[in-house]
Amino acid sequence: MRPRIAVCDDYERAAFSSADWTAVRERADVVVFEQPFGSAGHAVAALADFDAVCLMRERTPFPASVIDALPRLKFVVFTGERNAAVDHEAAARRGIPVSFTPGGPSKASTAELTWALILAATRRLVQADAGTRRGHWRGDAEGRGYPLPANLAGERLGLVGLGQIGARVARVGQAFGMDVVAWSQNLDDARAAEVGVRRVPKEELFETSAAVSLHLVLSARTRGIVGAADLARMRSDAVIVNTSRSGLLDERALAEALAAGRPGGAALDVFDAEPVAAGHPLFGLPNVTISPHLGYVNAQVFAAFFQGIVDALAAWLDGAPIRVINAR
Repeated sequence: MRPRIAVCDDYERAAFSSADWTAVRERADVVVFEQPFGSAGHAVAALADFDAVCLMRERTPFPASVIDALPRLKFVVFTGERNAAVDHEAAARRGIPVSFTPGGPSKASTAELTWALILAATRRLVQADAGTRRGHWRGDAEGRGYPLPANLAGERLGLVGLGQIGARVARVGQAFGMDVVAWSQNLDDARAAEVGVRRVPKEELFETSAAVSLHLVLSARTRGIVGAADLARMRSDAVIVNTSRSGLLDERALAEALAAGRPGGAALDVFDAEPVAAGHPLFGLPNVTISPHLGYVNAQVFAAFFQGIVDALAAWLDGAPIRVINAR
């Protein structure tokens, strides 16, 4: 019987156009799922008859309970180099190899989206676009006024995290003529100087920055690292931006802070539950700019992702899986 391969969460319908699947499809049946499963139970029901499962980043959680409920499963591959939503140790206990793919220019992509969101939020582009389309040359979609656009030159950019993405964001801020500062639990003066920014206390960063952008890896140590007290310190004209992981920021506290007017705005690419349901509390706030987790979504990244999946599947079909993260 031919192996059956499931490609999950291809929201963009990009799997087959981003790589050449011929070598795999000649040897196996490939089924693409374009919509989210909605629950672990639905995922198990949909994937019960597949030998291999391909996962897009962290869109479908793959905990032990899901892995153990798929007796036919023999191989898992996910896009990118890290996926905290896959319990690869649970897979290893069953002898199921878990593979990853090259990440492509995903860090550059996320840094670019960060700046798209900063500029959209501070220049009020969403309100201006909606108003102009509705015939309001200087107003939002209902014709109401909105705060004047802000200028970034001479203002302060605060980065929570100064890894590869944070450093890219810093360099753009410097090109705009911003004073760039950073803080994280592990940041030292040497790393800050290497990027050309200053390390400051967390409290100062939130109190003084016109834009605060989050760039940390989500872990037990960083979960909830930005809370109500940090948000309350922010300027009433400041914007907070999150293109990293929603768990870094208390989503409920953010909604309450924005409704109270401090900070003045938020620009978000990540959420506690994705896809986000209609009627989410943040959607009703006029000072929030939203993108649907687009940080790593672009043609070059997807080419690396899906070619990496094809290569991993071909190697698995040959009996010699590659890039296995849970080898024992």
